[in-house]
Amino acid sequence: MATFDKYWAQFIFIVTVLAITVMISLVLRYFLGRFIRAASRKLKVDPTRYNFFKNAVDFILFFIATVIIFRSIPALHTYGTGLLTGAGVLAAIVGFASQSAFSNIVSGIFLVIFKPFSVGDRIRVGQLYAGDVEDITLRHTVIKDFENRRVIIPNAVISNETIINSTISDEKICVYIEVAVVFHTHLDQAIRIIQEEATQHRYYIDNRNAIDTARGETPVMVRVLTFLDGGILLRAYVWTRNVSDAFDLKCDLNKSIKERFDKEGIVLSAMQYQVVGKI
Repeated sequence: MATFDKYWAQFIFIVTVLAITVMISLVLRYFLGRFIRAASRKLKVDPTRYNFFKNAVDFILFFIATVIIFRSIPALHTYGTGLLTGAGVLAAIVGFASQSAFSNIVSGIFLVIFKPFSVGDRIRVGQLYAGDVEDITLRHTVIKDFENRRVIIPNAVISNETIINSTISDEKICVYIEVAVVFHTHLDQAIRIIQEEATQHRYYIDNRNAIDTARGETPVMVRVLTFLDGGILLRAYVWTRNVSDAFDLKCDLNKSIKERFDKEGIVLSAMQYQVVGKI
């Protein structure tokens, strides 16, 4: 009878541990599912990609429950010790073999939590890669560059780089239009031409606020930036809606300003391109 009671108590203990494990699993899966769905909406990705997280939680919980059961029942001590030893060796092997993969997964989680960028953002990663974020997985981030190629960057790498995000909060961008004119140039005339060409461009936007307008600030500010060996460097600050428009606007204005200068007798300085990069 005592033996029967002992086995019955062990059976109840096993059922209790498994029941508690199932309850904890359900609670964790619920909250983890909410987090995954929220993160997926922000990243604009399929939440089913991250379902293996919930499966991993179940595996860890039931593994712990199994260890507790084996270690708590004297008749199963030997099996429990073997299970822990085997699990430790297996964990060491897997951990050593998957250090890089695990690092990428952890970095992917941090990208989801801290959101330095989202799918659709235009970013620059370090000094080498720039383009639109096309996909974010737990292992890597896919960027479509301006030549329509896909740059696949491991999350561990992208987490350690400086990221310039052009669309995280405000897509508007200020474009620098720099031209160098010879010393004898009538500066007011050159500034007027630059302003007229800029405001007539289809991608130009007026970024002045009410205070700027009340102060009489011009729609396009043009500064006399510095004196070069062969002339004077002018810089115009032109606002546009986004990075794509900014590139087109800059190229178009370089052409139209040069044509207007030629028509009105304003001469560009030959020293311009030797100095602009140092400003």
